Amino acid sequence: MHDVAVVGGGPGGLYAAQLLAAEGFDVALFEEHATSGDPVHCTGVIACEAFDEFNLPRESVLNPLQTVRFFAPSGDTIQYTTAHVEALAIDRLVFDRRLGESAVRAGARISTGQRVTAISVEPRGVRLTLGATGSCLARACVLACGANYALQRRIGLGMPSVFGQSAQLELPVADRGNVEVHFGRTVAPNGFAWVVPIERPAGAFARVGLMCDGDAAHPFRRFLARIGERWSIQVAPDEVPRPRRKMLPLAPIPRTYTDRLLAIGDAGGIVKATTGGGIYYSLVSAAAAVDVLAPALRRDALDARVLRAYETSWRARLGEEIDAQLQLRQVARLLSDGHVDALFELARTDGIMPIVRRTARFNQHRALILALFRHPPARRVLFDHLRGGAPRLAHAAD
Repeated sequence: MHDVAVVGGGPGGLYAAQLLAAEGFDVALFEEHATSGDPVHCTGVIACEAFDEFNLPRESVLNPLQTVRFFAPSGDTIQYTTAHVEALAIDRLVFDRRLGESAVRAGARISTGQRVTAISVEPRGVRLTLGATGSCLARACVLACGANYALQRRIGLGMPSVFGQSAQLELPVADRGNVEVHFGRTVAPNGFAWVVPIERPAGAFARVGLMCDGDAAHPFRRFLARIGERWSIQVAPDEVPRPRRKMLPLAPIPRTYTDRLLAIGDAGGIVKATTGGGIYYSLVSAAAAVDVLAPALRRDALDARVLRAYETSWRARLGEEIDAQLQLRQVARLLSDGHVDALFELARTDGIMPIVRRTARFNQHRALILALFRHPPARRVLFDHLRGGAPRLAHAAD
């Protein structure tokens, strides 16, 4: 019997396996794909500070990201450059492989090509069904299987109440540009689209993607056609492969713990509700899980009453942040393209950009969200829909 079985070989699962193995526990990790980090579904952008906080593999860094250009539904743009580099584009395949190597060096055993099809909590441990015939028994389990909630539902943890859909491709381009973020209901309904420049030894690339309500495939094709010429995408339109598509959890599951089991990262719906970004939150929740699970294993006290401290811990770190992001998402869903255009106009004329410079952080969105809610002109536009009116540009002097 293993001490811990980790289900899923993404960043959160690999980091949890590394930390638990370093504590001296017998850790077995099961990853359904042939290798960790492939296929790549996420945009692969991480805050610089996370590399120091979690001792992440710097050889995975491809290029810094410092300037972003925002596109309104009308086509108007605003450009913003941070005072210093806050975000880095990474190679997810290298990133995940290095995390896996660190986990193995710490003593964890990683089995690839092993899909966990069922989990049952038994009196002596947690039994994992592997494929059609295999099984594994462990004293405890860390669920890090990403946005697939069949296992969570079967063991009574539920599933997120809010979802989005995403589609993304990395494509060769003629020249490297800056990050772009596009808004508009004809671009990405109740979401946004992006282009992230990537520098590889082979040349310049761009990660083109979007998140939206409903099927993302058609909006993605439309968006790619929209930006293809300007970015000089070096692939003929009829030769562009199908994008990677993914369901994005945008809210935590009802409960992230039960007897002998903890759900981390996407598996627990612990993601940025504004963007669906999950790498940083998966690492934070993995560390919180280990902080609770390690002493519980030593005491052999693995019931839900003990493990609920994990949910208390990650909520203390991220709960207010996620709540604020969900509030913004609820407001944003009701905004028309005209309201979004009005916010862009305010950003040019009425003091929103100083608020952005003062409060915006890559991993912390709450301060910016609350500042916008408190800013009278922005508040009038954001909540104008509650009065059923057209967007109204209200200046501070009104």
